[in-house]
Amino acid sequence: MRKEVAKLAGVSEATVSRVLNGVGPVREETKRRVLEAAEQLKYVPSQLAQRFARKRSGNLGVIIPSLPKVHLFSTYYFSEILSGIGEAAKEEGYDLLLMFRRPDEPRDYDLLFRTHKVDACIMLGLQDLPEERQALAKLAAESHPFCLINQRFDGEPFRSVDADHVAGSRLAVGHLIDNGCRRIALVNGPLTYSNSIDREQGYRQALEEAGLSYTSTLVYMGNFGRKSGYELASVLAGEIRRGAVDGIFAANDRMAIGLLQGLREHELIAGRDYGLIGYDDSDGSRLTQPQLSSVAVPFFEMGRRAARILLASGSKGETGGELPLQLVVRESSGLQQQHPII
Repeated sequence: MRKEVAKLAGVSEATVSRVLNGVGPVREETKRRVLEAAEQLKYVPSQLAQRFARKRSGNLGVIIPSLPKVHLFSTYYFSEILSGIGEAAKEEGYDLLLMFRRPDEPRDYDLLFRTHKVDACIMLGLQDLPEERQALAKLAAESHPFCLINQRFDGEPFRSVDADHVAGSRLAVGHLIDNGCRRIALVNGPLTYSNSIDREQGYRQALEEAGLSYTSTLVYMGNFGRKSGYELASVLAGEIRRGAVDGIFAANDRMAIGLLQGLREHELIAGRDYGLIGYDDSDGSRLTQPQLSSVAVPFFEMGRRAARILLASGSKGETGGELPLQLVVRESSGLQQQHPII
């Protein structure tokens, strides 16, 4: 068919290839004749051939951690972000290439670009580790386009899209304080994640604004999994019974749900015996009994924005930034007063 287009336009097949693939200089008049001939003959060039000619893969890479015994696609955090990335990629004519990375694997991200497997890359679930910083610095030095989601590396100019977790945590803890809690425990995630650091900062700020002292013994470490919250429940049950804890802020809903379930086994009910608020506003927060108060994080929009920063022609120069969060009040955080469910 390309031969017929060249004959009708009065040019060589090489010229037709340059016009349709957008490769190399071609006079405007020649370009017009080729496009008119292609339209007349209803010739649509192979997308794969176009990508090959332009030395582009047409793939947006998404690197996500491979976690044992965790079904990532059933996890609210990953499913929402990937949905947002996928929608934006489709709008820009890109396919997604998902890559699972085990913690012990080498971080040779630059190889993906050098072998033309991806044209840009989004990173999920990264931790602030020396080897991670080194690999990302190499990508940046080689001008490979990439964007981080829900993670930053202080002191580095890497593009990232995040939420304002300091403000979100301040909202959560401030809400518990407004409901009469004065001895609030924080169940946080590992501090290799920047959002864990932000949550503790927001927790501290809310206490300070209310004139309450920060006590390190009220800070507990989980791993963002439901099981870690469930296991901490036996410790916190004793603290609640002796009056040392009357509220709990969990750094994500999965840990909050584990806490709620574990504390119920100790006959302690959220919203009655202690205040509990989670973080993410996942689907599971509406299915618990009582329903879980939480901070809504716009994961879908975070994924969509990251993809558009890398792929959309109108987004050149965007650096990402932080998206606002919203407090969603349900039954688990109410002690002294009732709040409408939203």
